[in-house]
Amino acid sequence: MDKSVVEVEVKNVLATSAGSAVFLGNDEKVFVIYVDHAVGSAINMFLHGTPKPRPQTHDLFGDVLISLGARVERVVINDFSDTVYFARLIIGAENEIQERKIIEIDARPSDSIALAVAAEAPIFVANHVWEAVEDMSIVLKKMEDNGEGNDFPGG
Repeated sequence: MDKSVVEVEVKNVLATSAGSAVFLGNDEKVFVIYVDHAVGSAINMFLHGTPKPRPQTHDLFGDVLISLGARVERVVINDFSDTVYFARLIIGAENEIQERKIIEIDARPSDSIALAVAAEAPIFVANHVWEAVEDMSIVLKKMEDNGEGNDFPGG
């Protein structure tokens, strides 16, 4: 395993007054990325398999990828600056003669996380980002214990 990244999973998505808090982490640590409510809701619906009446933007993008013979392989949250996180969406595509191509796209972490959860693809954090983020495990536990933020459909 490449030690320059750490694998994480979405631990929870909780509504806040300003949008949504996406808690990412593993057994060692949990950190939070704040996203707008619409993307937070989309991530939550993908996590819980909540049916949607019509395809949303992330569904559309995922369906387009599949129709092109591509899929989200992984997401890497690779940098941050002044509380803004940056991510790379890694897409694998194979054409009709089995030629494989890897495409790396700069993307918002929120969209990348939604697409990764929908595709059941792994999410990684660059080691320098992982080392710098504050552990929010206790905050997440307190919020869950208090029943905060659980106003998402299907959440």
